[in-house]
Amino acid sequence: MTSSELWTRATADRYDTEESERSSAVFLAPTLAFLAGLAGDGRALEFAIGTGRVGVPLRERGVPVVGIELSEHMAAVLRNKIDEETLPVVLGDMATTVVPGEFTLVYLVYNTLSNLLTQDEQVECFRNAARHLAPGGRFVIELGVPPLRFLPPGQVAVPFDVSERHLGFDTFDLAEQTLVSHHLTLDGTDGRYRRGSSRHRYAWPAELDLMARIAGLERERRVADWDGTPFTENSAQHVSVWRKPVECAPSRSHRPDRDRA
Repeated sequence: MTSSELWTRATADRYDTEESERSSAVFLAPTLAFLAGLAGDGRALEFAIGTGRVGVPLRERGVPVVGIELSEHMAAVLRNKIDEETLPVVLGDMATTVVPGEFTLVYLVYNTLSNLLTQDEQVECFRNAARHLAPGGRFVIELGVPPLRFLPPGQVAVPFDVSERHLGFDTFDLAEQTLVSHHLTLDGTDGRYRRGSSRHRYAWPAELDLMARIAGLERERRVADWDGTPFTENSAQHVSVWRKPVECAPSRSHRPDRDRA
């Protein structure tokens, strides 16, 4: 078990409703095209597959998908959408759980790497991705860039959503490189708000590149979103791709003497 907080049944039951906008066909189209292009004719493994917001439509697109999920309640919601034979899911954590076979693509979306609350566990997540990848395969992460430049001296909170139905803000512990996301969500029609929070460890893009190097992966691409917008110093998030190197075959000039004429 990792340090990730475990999603409850109540959270799992309302997840798809609260994420309905991000689950729409229009919203997901660039994500699915990006991932399907990298998967090619091979299989894809989704770390923290959740309720299948991405994995199910990617499977419907023709990419064989396998999932790893820590919360049995999130996996149960997914199972109501698609059967085990079509999209297998293994219960376990994304840093250590191993599933059979090799994959051309391993992916982790929607800031989920930050659910691992220690640097060591995040490094192990990269190593686990590399463990599952075939030579030449890719590991993809979608992750926000820490908004620390919006913190004036003495301030510890940054809002990320202020809308009619939801107020969200993050509070930061800069010494520990962690944050707590706070949510006030309008619940029902009686005007009451439901309060919730979750802990995360934020990581900079350069730190992720070092984690990838430790795992034997090489950075191939970094963009600001699934549409491929160039990543800049002003980007609020990134989609990064690392590749598992392909071992070079020996050239004819290096064959043993017995193979020579």
